[in-house]
Amino acid sequence: MGRTTSGKLRDILGLIKDKASQSKAALLSNPTTLSFHLSLLRATTHDPFSPPLHKHLSTILSFGHSSRATASSAIEALMDRLQTTRDSSVALKCLFIVHLVLVRGDFILQDQLSVYPSTGGRNYLKLSNFRDNSSPLSWELSSWVRWYAQYIETLLSTSRVLGFFLSSPSYSSEKDKQEEKITALMDKELLEEVVSLVGLMEEICKRPDPLHVEGNKLVEDIMGFACEDHFSAINEVSVRVSEFRERLGGLSFGESVELVCALTRLENCKGRLYELSDRKRSVMESFWCLIGEIKEGVGTEKDGGKLMIRVRSEKTGESARYGERVLRSGDSVRFSSGRFPFHVPESMESYQTQ
Repeated sequence: MGRTTSGKLRDILGLIKDKASQSKAALLSNPTTLSFHLSLLRATTHDPFSPPLHKHLSTILSFGHSSRATASSAIEALMDRLQTTRDSSVALKCLFIVHLVLVRGDFILQDQLSVYPSTGGRNYLKLSNFRDNSSPLSWELSSWVRWYAQYIETLLSTSRVLGFFLSSPSYSSEKDKQEEKITALMDKELLEEVVSLVGLMEEICKRPDPLHVEGNKLVEDIMGFACEDHFSAINEVSVRVSEFRERLGGLSFGESVELVCALTRLENCKGRLYELSDRKRSVMESFWCLIGEIKEGVGTEKDGGKLMIRVRSEKTGESARYGERVLRSGDSVRFSSGRFPFHVPESMESYQTQ
């Protein structure tokens, strides 16, 4: 379907704004960060359909090899562009670059981003009320801006809990060492990580309906990164839940309840998570099998409005049904089994720095 007259006019105005911004940057920017500013502006145009070009993204990522002061100025310019724009296309592309830095950037850029601003906290990106009503498409993309900002905030929060950025180069290089580190965690710390990862996967499921922006390459690329995070999160959850299988005999009543509640929240996301992994159904089936196995080992039910946890009886001659013992504070559960093998599919092609 052809663009309307108002849509074409908006495109022309967007082009004019883009050219004006680039000319201004060429005149006023510090020579040290001029290439960054120009690449940033060229990567965050007002075109609502086209994602940033790889050559501009590569230039932006190359500032991860610069000094800390230069990297700090670069991140400040990116965040200023994000928080001053009222255009949904520009905001989405800025968020895409923020996400790119988290999963493809060098440590120095990630470090500057993770401490900006120093106060942090909820609504870190200050986009929960973002609205662009200049066109029906802009209005629709505004919902994606709000969701994507909240998702990135959750990703940052989860990364702080885990101590690394999901899907990042540091994550890939340290992945083989993660299991050893996980076995050294206290039960409370391990549970905190599981709960945080579940929260991230819940946030992925809150994405707007893509049907209204079907065929939009920018949205498709955004979801490509989210899918990669999704599989990384699945891997991290599976490793930690497998570790819990070895520890169930020592969990307190409160920890057992919290673990089951977290896994129940995760199972509530099952339908929407399947939508992200249609071509990896065997991987997902293995994952949900693991989650169900652990929940089966620690059963929950309500009796007179009170939450109870029941465990499988291990006495000789008894059936595989849950025993009738009700756990109270200080009681523990047991579930003997080997570790669950799990493999993550290859990630999408990485952006390369120049």
